[in-house]
Amino acid sequence: MKALYLKPVLLVLVLLGTYNVFAQAPADDKYNRKEVMITMRDGIKLFTVIYTPKDQHEKLPFLITRTPYGVAKSRSPERGSYVRDLAEDGYIFVAQDIRGRYRSEGAFEMQRFSRDKSKPNSIDESSDTYDTVDWLLKNIADNNGKAGMYGISYDGWTALIGATDPHPAMKAVSEQATPSDMFLGDDFHHNGAFRLSYGFEYAFMEEASKTDTLYQFGTYDTYDWYLKLGPLSNVNKKYFHNKLPSWNDFTKHPNYDSFWQKQAMKFRLDHPRIAIQHVAGWWDQEDFYGPQKAYEVLEKQDKNNQNYIVIGPWNHGGWAGGNGDKLGNIKFGTNTGVTFRKDVQARWFAYYLKDKGDGKFAEAITFQTGSNEWKNYSKWPPAESKIKNIYFHSNGKLSFTPPTAAEKEADSYVSDPAKPVPYRPRPIEETYGPGSRWFTWLTEDQRFVDNRPDVLSWQTDTLTSDVTITGNIAAKLYASTTGSDADWVVKLIDVYPAEYKQELKMSGYEFMIANDVFRGRFRKSFEKPEPITPGKVELYTIDLHGSNHVFKKGHRIMVQVQSTWFPIIDRNPQKYVPNIFEAKESDYTPATHKVYHSVKFASAVALPVVE
Repeated sequence: MKALYLKPVLLVLVLLGTYNVFAQAPADDKYNRKEVMITMRDGIKLFTVIYTPKDQHEKLPFLITRTPYGVAKSRSPERGSYVRDLAEDGYIFVAQDIRGRYRSEGAFEMQRFSRDKSKPNSIDESSDTYDTVDWLLKNIADNNGKAGMYGISYDGWTALIGATDPHPAMKAVSEQATPSDMFLGDDFHHNGAFRLSYGFEYAFMEEASKTDTLYQFGTYDTYDWYLKLGPLSNVNKKYFHNKLPSWNDFTKHPNYDSFWQKQAMKFRLDHPRIAIQHVAGWWDQEDFYGPQKAYEVLEKQDKNNQNYIVIGPWNHGGWAGGNGDKLGNIKFGTNTGVTFRKDVQARWFAYYLKDKGDGKFAEAITFQTGSNEWKNYSKWPPAESKIKNIYFHSNGKLSFTPPTAAEKEADSYVSDPAKPVPYRPRPIEETYGPGSRWFTWLTEDQRFVDNRPDVLSWQTDTLTSDVTITGNIAAKLYASTTGSDADWVVKLIDVYPAEYKQELKMSGYEFMIANDVFRGRFRKSFEKPEPITPGKVELYTIDLHGSNHVFKKGHRIMVQVQSTWFPIIDRNPQKYVPNIFEAKESDYTPATHKVYHSVKFASAVALPVVE
C-alpha cells in the first residue's frame, strides 16, 4: 500500500482550499518569525511558530490556532486573505502542531477524549491550550495579557475544546466548522449512516504517517474502486490490516455507544465561559452540523450572552479565502467572504482582545440565499418562522395542501446495493486528490439522477409568490421496505425556471438547499438499533438542519428521496446484520421501498416558513 506524500504547504492548500493558516513571507515581511518547542505539563513538547509585528507600538493580544495539519511551513499572516484584516489590526499570531503530529512530540489521538482532572498531569487538547497560553504570557514580551483562538474544521474543534476549560487570559474564540458529533452529523457518520469514502480516506491521511498522506487508489473514479471493495470487512482484510486506530474504532463501534458520546460536544459542553462565535457554511460538505449543534448546546445555558452564530453561503471554510461571491455554479451577488473577514471576524477579535468597537454583535448573522441578503436575528432559529408541512402527493406533486383519500397511497422503487446512486456526477475523484470536485458537490445540479428508477421526485407547481424558509427543516417520511434495513436520503431542492433569462445555463437547474441521510435501523434509538419489520409502514423523522433561503416566484420546490448515496455513504445491505462492518457479500440484497403519501401516512417536509 503506497502513500503519496505531499509538501506540507501544498497539502494545507488541498485540505483547506485557499485558507492556509498564513501566506508566503516575502523579503518585506512585516512580521518576525520564531520557532519554539513549548513544554506541556506532562513533559511533551509541542512545535510552535510565533509571529510578532516588526513595527509594534503597543502591547498586543495573542491569536492562536492549533492544528494537526502542520505549521512548519506556515507563513506571514499579513499575506493571506484569511487573517489579513486581523494582521492589519495588529496581533501576535501563534500556530502550533497538536501532539503527535508533524514536529510535535507525543502520540496523536483523533479528537482526543477529555482528561480525567483528578489525575495529576493528565492531558487533553484543552490542557495543552492552557499550557501554551501560560507559556506565551511568560515568554513573549509586549503582550497585553489577552488571548483568543480561531480555526477551521479540526482547528475549529481545537479552538472550541480550548474554550471548555480556558486559561484566564483566554477571552474569545471563533470556532469555525467544528465537528460536534461524529456519529450523528459530521465527518464520519450522518444519523448512523457511515461516510465511507470520507472515513476511509481521512483515517488513512491522518494515521498512516505522522504527516498527511493520500491513499493511492490507482483509478481516477473512486466510485468503481469502492464498489469493487465489496463488504466493509475487506478494508482491514485487504488494505489497512488493523493498523489505523480510527478505522478500527469505526468497526468496533457501529452504534452510538459511549465511545461516540464521549467525543460529542453535547457531552463535553455546558455553558460558555468566554465569548464564542460559531461559524458555518450552508453548503459545508464536511461539518455543517457541528457549529449549529455546538451553538444549540451552549445556548441553553448562555446566561451572559456570550454565544453567537454566523452562517453564510459557503462550503467547508469557504469564508476564509476569495471573495465568496459564488459557490460552484451558484452566484450570490456580493462578496460574502470579504464581509465576514472584515466586518465580522476582525470586529469580533478587536472588541474582545483589544477593547475596540461597541461590542454590539447580533446573536445570529446569516446570509439569506435567493434574496442574497445578510440578515441579523436576536435568536436562532428566529421566532418569526412558523412550521408548515409541504406534502408529497401522487403523480409527483408537492403541495402545502395535505393528500386526499382519492390519491394513490404510495410510490415505490427497487434499491439495489449492487447499483448504488452516486452522490455526485461521476467521476468521483479522491476527496482531496487532484481535480477533486468534492468542495462544491452540494451545489451541483441534481438533474443527474432524474432518470434513475431508484430516485423519487415530487415538485410544486410554479410558485406564484416567494416562499421564504428561515430555521430548521425536518423530513417526516412514512415508508416501508421488503428488507429488514434501509437508508433514506431526502433532498430539498430549488428548481430554477425552465427558461432562466438572467443566466440561460442555469435554466431548469436543480439546486439542493438541504439534505441528509438516515439509517433505518436507528429509527427508535441510535444506541440500540432494531431490524425493520418487512412491509411495515414506519415514520422516519430526518433532521435536514438549518437554512435561510428564498424560493423565488417562478421557481419550483422539489423533494427527492433515494436509498443509496455512494460512496460518500456506505451501502446498506438492506438485510439487517448487527454490525455492517462485519456483513458478508451475501447479506447485500435488493429491496423494494415504498414512500407513502396517503391521508393516514402523509409524508412531508416541515419547513420554517416566514410569511
